[in-house]
Amino acid sequence: MTNRNAFISVCAVGFFAIFSSTMSKNPVLPLFAKRLGASAVDIGFIASASTVVGIIASLPAGALSDIWGRRRVIVLAGLVFASAPFLYLVVATPWQLAIIRIYHGLATAVFGPVALALIADMFRDRRGETMGWYSSATLAGRALAPVVGGYLLYRLTYHAVFVGCGIAGALALAAAYGLPATTTSTAAPRSRTLTDLLDGIASVIRDRGILLVSAAEAVQYFAFGAVETFLPLYGLTVGLNALQIGTIFGAQILTTTLMKPLMGRASDRYGRRPLIAAGLLVGAAAAACIPFAHSYVALLPIGVVFGFALAIVTASTAALVSELAQAHAYGSALGVMSTIMDTGHASGPIVTGLIVSRWSYGPAFHLVGALMVAASIGVLAFVRGPKQD
Repeated sequence: MTNRNAFISVCAVGFFAIFSSTMSKNPVLPLFAKRLGASAVDIGFIASASTVVGIIASLPAGALSDIWGRRRVIVLAGLVFASAPFLYLVVATPWQLAIIRIYHGLATAVFGPVALALIADMFRDRRGETMGWYSSATLAGRALAPVVGGYLLYRLTYHAVFVGCGIAGALALAAAYGLPATTTSTAAPRSRTLTDLLDGIASVIRDRGILLVSAAEAVQYFAFGAVETFLPLYGLTVGLNALQIGTIFGAQILTTTLMKPLMGRASDRYGRRPLIAAGLLVGAAAAACIPFAHSYVALLPIGVVFGFALAIVTASTAALVSELAQAHAYGSALGVMSTIMDTGHASGPIVTGLIVSRWSYGPAFHLVGALMVAASIGVLAFVRGPKQD
């Protein structure tokens, strides 16, 4: 199988996997949790449960793929994507929902860094652009999921949403089995011993640039976690229905999907660091505006701008981390980034939930904006890229 065909296959896995996992949480999860009797704080913890597991699983998954092979690890993730959605059908309490979210989150935690490492294996000169196209495939699923999930919930039931998630997860698993065992790589051969594995992880953890870029990604996903969890609840307070909330998120992710390859190509040409910093500032402005919007017409463009910011930042972070890493440790480096990112993603709903319960939505979203501004300044002040900067 050529690199082109392998790339198409991994994009197919990404599309169905992310469509499935996103439809299980956006906008359904906070609404389902509230129906089960969860408080705002409870909802924050439940929403974070799936990403908390990524803090633990992403690094070993990425490192394992360096010595065990990318396909095997991706197939394991596919098994979770295919089975987890059907467990929601038997949920009766908030704590049961949290446990299933932990299991479901294992799939994304494992799949994300390994898929990016596979692409880093296959491409060097156009890494930002190809990672952008792959991300757009996953984001196409992420964009479609809230609309489909919102529609199924609006017309049918929560169970219909979760059955749809399970069908998509099964398709992701089928596509994963179609991946080649090996690919033609432009990178150095992967590590094959435990010593090489540990050396690769140690070299990644010692690299300040990788850690700082990963921290910037974490702040971006802190904001994303806060918005995807509490914008639906805020929308209810200003009179929006589930379908309207779903279309806001659909528009947000559609914007990210369309812009990601273009931003990846721009980062290949002009440098990763300036785009990361600019994207964080744009996202900060969008988050800070949410409490001032009181209608669907006002919230829709904010969602679009936030989606554009997400495209700008994430089109550059993974590519920059892979460039900073040694060729044999792509999986480890991207696993470290994913672990740090998941820390931010998990913290977003928790911190935001605490602030919403204590004060209101305004201070919560303003804190999100302030953190993104701080991260933008940090990237410009302390990060240096290996090529462009």
